[in-house]
Amino acid sequence: MILFSSALEAILKNKINMNKLLIDVVSEKIFLMIITKDDIYNITKENTKINYEKLTIIIKDFLNSNSLSLDDINIIYVNRGPGSFAGIRNSLSFVKALYVTRKIDYYCYSFDDFKDQKDIKYENIPNLCDKFKIKKNLIKPIYLS
Repeated sequence: MILFSSALEAILKNKINMNKLLIDVVSEKIFLMIITKDDIYNITKENTKINYEKLTIIIKDFLNSNSLSLDDINIIYVNRGPGSFAGIRNSLSFVKALYVTRKIDYYCYSFDDFKDQKDIKYENIPNLCDKFKIKKNLIKPIYLS
């Protein structure tokens, strides 16, 4: 398929304008970040058993506080560990549910994937996933018929 320059430009513009949600619940803090075309927002919360159970509410409230909803998110990056098993399980379950119900693509990354990188910042995770060819939907959902 041959793309004309205007079509290619539109595809690239849409990729750049994507709203990205980063979820990291593998350590002592729950870390969430939204990357939009113009801004970056983030929060941290205590990583407790109660907050594991409230992860969807925490994410929804975080999005709402920045005038966004799940409908505004185009892609999600979720830390797959190593770290807290309960946190990883809950965050992956949430992300896989969004993939199945809303078709929001996701990448499962680990900081171990980014070998030889120094001072990794969360806002660089999307670019690092591209650079290191981290595959989309690494942990695939199972569809029941």
